[in-house]
Amino acid sequence: MPVPNCWEFMRCGREPGGDKVEDLGVCPAATAKQLDGINNGRHGGRACWGVPNTHCQEIRSKVLGCVDCTFFKLVQEQEGVDFVVLQEILQALKDPV
Repeated sequence: MPVPNCWEFMRCGREPGGDKVEDLGVCPAATAKQLDGINNGRHGGRACWGVPNTHCQEIRSKVLGCVDCTFFKLVQEQEGVDFVVLQEILQALKDPV
């Protein structure tokens, strides 16, 4: 069963080609190629809580707000013991693609 990326689950329209890109821009999670494959997502689509400047970050405090996010909880449940929380995500963002 395919697992959703954040932009699919949240239906924010900020993925490349999305309906809100013109107004809000492309979400950095959707283009974070360094995070491709983390939590079985595309780019940062299942590691969005570690990506700076996402729309969710603007709405609420990053990470602390994310632990209450329904998408964060879904990914955590689906990935089980393989769930990547934050340290590996931040390290991957530092590494060049």
